[in-house]
Amino acid sequence: MAAEVLIRGGAQVDLYDAMPSVGRKFLRAGKGGLNLTHSEPYELFLSRYGMRRAHIKPLLDAFGPEALREWVHGLGITTFVGTSGRVFPTGMKTTPLLRAWLQRLRTSGVHFRMRHQWRGWDESGKLCFTTPQGTLSSGHDAIVLALGGGSWARLGSTGAWVPLLTERGVPVAALRPSNCGFDVGWSEHFRARFAGAPVKSVAVVFTDSGGATYRKQGEFIATTNGVEGSLIYALSAHLRDEIAAKGTAVMHLDLAPGRELQRLVAELSRPRGSRSMANHLRRAGIEGVKAGLLRELAPPQDFTDPALLGAAIKALPLRLIAPRPLDEAISSAGGVAFEALDEHLMVRALPGVFCAGEMLDWEAPTGGYLLTACFASGRAAGLGALAWLKAFTT
Repeated sequence: MAAEVLIRGGAQVDLYDAMPSVGRKFLRAGKGGLNLTHSEPYELFLSRYGMRRAHIKPLLDAFGPEALREWVHGLGITTFVGTSGRVFPTGMKTTPLLRAWLQRLRTSGVHFRMRHQWRGWDESGKLCFTTPQGTLSSGHDAIVLALGGGSWARLGSTGAWVPLLTERGVPVAALRPSNCGFDVGWSEHFRARFAGAPVKSVAVVFTDSGGATYRKQGEFIATTNGVEGSLIYALSAHLRDEIAAKGTAVMHLDLAPGRELQRLVAELSRPRGSRSMANHLRRAGIEGVKAGLLRELAPPQDFTDPALLGAAIKALPLRLIAPRPLDEAISSAGGVAFEALDEHLMVRALPGVFCAGEMLDWEAPTGGYLLTACFASGRAAGLGALAWLKAFTT
């Protein structure tokens, strides 16, 4: 996005990438269908950026969800709004969009330089790269850094840039996993039977140590190590921060969100007769992995009392002990502090150097919010660099 703004503004643009081809994490983001943005009301959309809303808002005011859709249409790609309100390209694929975009950039004159790993600055102030041909130094009048966070390192987001900026006095918040799974510590019995099983039609309630309560309904996956999936990702920032502060985070699962407790207890109070407990629970809609979770997490005495069993089904405590490693996360929190940047995303300590994308200190849930803000920040950094260049040459 920065390159597009700059080339249209008359600048000469070199785009350096450490990987053999560009857009690898962008392609990964669209593996299950490219969720570009979301169609929900703008104020609700802004709320998804949490504590960094005030810093993200100016970027989205200038290039928000509707502007992004129009930009995609300009590449010859149509979009549609799914039943959840999420916006996708028609066909759901990333490749046609990326191919059209790269073609437009190349035709406009952007020079792509692959397999160039940035190593900071040399003694003369030029950018220093490691390339297959050896070390290269290159001078530029303005620089936009869009180096990603620290997740999915094999796609290029290694976080190797952090010391290169901190040693020059740029404040960088530690990179942490965001939109991530969590470790639980299942028993071997549960792990062997249910690892990989989707837990559908379930609600999660989490109250943090400050008293704030969050409730979400949807589905997640029981993994070998713990839990992951859209329902967990939606709460991951709160859960991660609670673990950092308290050592663990306890959320409660409602395994039967469509049933009221009173009705559930009445169903469980009916005589079992010769039926097994598994068949008895099935009457209440609890079977498969849900029954497994109940067996794993509820104390044995609850199964002898319909009231206790019903209460466990409606609020089953699940203790999370650690977020999964950063490299496994969909995205990362932390990065260059907005306080270190001016309103054009230029690093105050490094005049002429701009930052964009996931390397900035913000996070958002999945649902199109990550990509929208990355596009918007790239555009803003490009405009800032263009303004710097114009001032530089006058």
